[in-house]
Amino acid sequence: MKKNRVELSLVVGVLACLLVTTSPSCFGQGMDYPLAVVAGPDNSLYVADRNLPGIWKIQGGKAAIYYQGSKKFRTPLNAVRCLAIDANGKLLAGDSSTREVYRFDTPETPVPMTKGGIGIPTAIAIDSKGNLFVADLELHCIFQVPAAGGAATEFVKVPAPRGIAVDAQDRVWVVSHSKEPVVRFATDKTKEVIVSETVFQFAHQICVDAKNDCYITDGYAKSVWKVPAKGKPEKFFSGEPLKNPVGLAMQSERLLIADPHQKMIYSLPLTGEKVMQAELK
Repeated sequence: MKKNRVELSLVVGVLACLLVTTSPSCFGQGMDYPLAVVAGPDNSLYVADRNLPGIWKIQGGKAAIYYQGSKKFRTPLNAVRCLAIDANGKLLAGDSSTREVYRFDTPETPVPMTKGGIGIPTAIAIDSKGNLFVADLELHCIFQVPAAGGAATEFVKVPAPRGIAVDAQDRVWVVSHSKEPVVRFATDKTKEVIVSETVFQFAHQICVDAKNDCYITDGYAKSVWKVPAKGKPEKFFSGEPLKNPVGLAMQSERLLIADPHQKMIYSLPLTGEKVMQAELK
């Protein structure tokens, strides 16, 4: 199969030299294990770094620590795993060490949203009303949380959910490590199976574009898959420079990919003609 001709460009590279100079509190290193990335309303990027531990902010070609957690377990963002932007443009972060989702009203103070009502949050998505949907890998559940915070209630059960997205119709898409790796739920919780065969080696995150095509990162396959609205899964981009693509987010007409093994954030356009090999810039 031919690959889409896409220009996979480097948004943020190894960063060791750049980031170590931006803050004295970065433990002597740059981005070390980026697991998630999300685009802010001002075109800034936020990156969850599991080993910082904490969050970087990239804006205007410069990167700085947005929030640094403690190395002590059971403290906020000690094990940050996922990010999202809420309906008011505020940053959300899921943390497995405190079993919580946090909202940042200011960079200094993460506000707990559920009072510890989550197990291992691996992804967060927002619907048109501002409600949060959280994929919980430990409890095998998709939780729903009010926009202002509050008790996390079960939306649906899904075995081993990894990634989650909400489309323009408020349908909830879930990628998991189950026998039905991609499913979609209507607002009344009716389930539709999108991918019914285990084609992915180790799926992580999912995004949905305006055409209801979805994209999925596959760490073991070193690939980003595309599942057309009326088609079967196909590898959209595969191989170098990707080593372990995990985080995935949509920004306009491109995908943002966090690769913890490369310690980089990549940009992947959604357009292009098919050729045998993708180009790297």
